[in-house]
Amino acid sequence: MSSTFEVLSGRRALAVREAPTAQQALVDYVRGLGVPDDEIVRLGPYAVAWRGAVYKAAPVSRDRLKTG
Repeated sequence: MSSTFEVLSGRRALAVREAPTAQQALVDYVRGLGVPDDEIVRLGPYAVAWRGAVYKAAPVSRDRLKTG
């Protein structure tokens, strides 16, 4: 089952991704930037890093998606 996650860099929202886990949403996002898997550092279930930039995932409620 997939959940919806917001991808964040600092306080800035970058994207919304649907994935089974927060980490998968993050990895999919960073790979989409053209980053090879071996350069992605997994920091935990809700964060990854690449070249010093830290990306975090936060769950998005279905209600929030409907209201924009």
